[in-house]
Amino acid sequence: MISFRNFALRRGERLLLSNLDLTLHAGWRVGVVGRNGAGKSSLFAALMGQLEPDQGTLEVPVRARIAAVAQETPALPEPALDFVLSGDGDVHAALRAEAEARAAGDWEAVAAAHQRLEELKGYDGLARAGRLLHGLGFPAETHEKPVADFSGGWRVRLNVARALMTPSDLLLLDEPTNHLDLDAVVWLEDWLKRYDGTLLVISHDREFLDNVATHILHLHDGKATLYAGNYTDFERQRAEQLRQQQIAYEKEQAERAHLQAFIDRFRAKASKARQAQSRIKRLEKLAGTEAVRVERALRIEFPEPLKLPNSLLSLHGVEAGYGADARILTRVNMGLEVGDRIGLLGRNGAGKSTLVKTLVGELMPLAGELRAHPDLRIGYFAQHTVESLVAGTSPLEHLRALAPEASNQALRDFLGKWNFPGDRAFEVIDTFSGGEKARLALALIAYRRPNLLLLDEPTNHLDLDMREALAEALSDFEGALVLVSHDRHLLGLVCDRYWRVADGRVEPFEGDLDDYAAWLRARPAEAGAAAQARTAAPVAPAARTPPKPKVNPYKLQNAEAEVARLEAELAECEAELADPSVCTDPARLAELGRRQVRLRQALDQAEEALLALYAAS
Repeated sequence: MISFRNFALRRGERLLLSNLDLTLHAGWRVGVVGRNGAGKSSLFAALMGQLEPDQGTLEVPVRARIAAVAQETPALPEPALDFVLSGDGDVHAALRAEAEARAAGDWEAVAAAHQRLEELKGYDGLARAGRLLHGLGFPAETHEKPVADFSGGWRVRLNVARALMTPSDLLLLDEPTNHLDLDAVVWLEDWLKRYDGTLLVISHDREFLDNVATHILHLHDGKATLYAGNYTDFERQRAEQLRQQQIAYEKEQAERAHLQAFIDRFRAKASKARQAQSRIKRLEKLAGTEAVRVERALRIEFPEPLKLPNSLLSLHGVEAGYGADARILTRVNMGLEVGDRIGLLGRNGAGKSTLVKTLVGELMPLAGELRAHPDLRIGYFAQHTVESLVAGTSPLEHLRALAPEASNQALRDFLGKWNFPGDRAFEVIDTFSGGEKARLALALIAYRRPNLLLLDEPTNHLDLDMREALAEALSDFEGALVLVSHDRHLLGLVCDRYWRVADGRVEPFEGDLDDYAAWLRARPAEAGAAAQARTAAPVAPAARTPPKPKVNPYKLQNAEAEVARLEAELAECEAELADPSVCTDPARLAELGRRQVRLRQALDQAEEALLALYAAS
């Protein structure tokens, strides 16, 4: 149980939170929401003991184990699997002690390490770490890759996996979905729903909060209010509270006016003086209910495109990738017309970004034909777009580079529509938040008046209000749109069709996002690795997804045979590991250890695939 008593917290001179009195019970999954700057991350810092309260107390059980996602990951040489496993420090240390004892031929120490692993239930530690990596989108062949070789976004995923690996009673996750694809978000939701500790998660993804949270903690105006239920429940309850508050305010104001009128009229009359005094006392005792302050809704817009030709772009038999030896997509057949609203679905690495880069012209087709209308004008937001903004310059200077002949007032008017009003247009972007930089990048795209928007994860760092504003603007956009996003709320509001990118193919997906989540859960576990083996079946844009066939009995037999084969290989490997003579050959011992890990992971995946086939048959 976590208790805040008259709790207050400052950052510098700014009072973030004050007079907090609330209790969070064990086992709750609490979504922490509020506008940027409301104090969400500072609250997490206080829970981790990194900030002291300026007033009151924060009580966290003394022996509570707290896990959180690290903000930075150094360029470590250790393999990804070891990095994640180190999240469970005791198991990691015991496994290392066992390996060192084996290498030294110290069988007494080996026995002690075995006993320690039994106590910790640590023999499945490697398998758990492998499952976490797999669930967060790491193909099996990357598990032994050094941490230093991963990009920033993938290191964030490694930090998430390591936090999930850490034994904890309290798990703190700050925007865990920002660098995940939709497949990994669905997997993370399922994992968190099985977590038996207390969870606090900061997120701007309302669908994620709807599926995970049992409570919502809303930070606003220096206060924190706790609501039971998920994010949709919170919105309903808060709307009703605000409605009741406004009714009470209006009722009180009417009573105030009535009392004041009586006082003003009869205060000077002796016969009414006592009644006037009584009303003065009543007026003084009124509660002073505040009027509901209507926060200005953020609104942005994409101007009308300069031209709107019907057929904007088409691909015929296109193969896409990064060279003959790195073909990602094969035989892509699709077209884009004015009014199309396409959402791309598929795990990271399946080829969504490759397809978008091919559409925008960053990658030339390896084969086939790409036809673009002469009047095609593309607005492209990629995950690196924000980083391409020029440090040391202002929003006005960025816009001036696009329109050197435009007047300052016209440029400032445009920036004002994207919530950079007044002097904000002159501020250096170095001090901007990630969300403000993303908003500026989108504004620069909108200024060019494109007729085709290609948006690859545009919502990272955007808060809920900005996401709603973006959804509204995209819904009103008159051109065509192709959207890659892990935000299902945005996809659901904006897109009317989905294309699934999987196994080297791009094909229409008939169904909604719930259907896609169900497809993911039913998909065999090894599908992510199998996606590397590309097939070349042509895809017709108008084709419908065929009904699910019954499982071929030969496929079932093959899956059963694969499980049996892996079990036999694993038994053989573990028998060799148990042979004392192996310890005299450290290189062989290390090779067998790595083989054991790979076989266990492969067996776990094969068993899951077999279970999926059983369920489908």
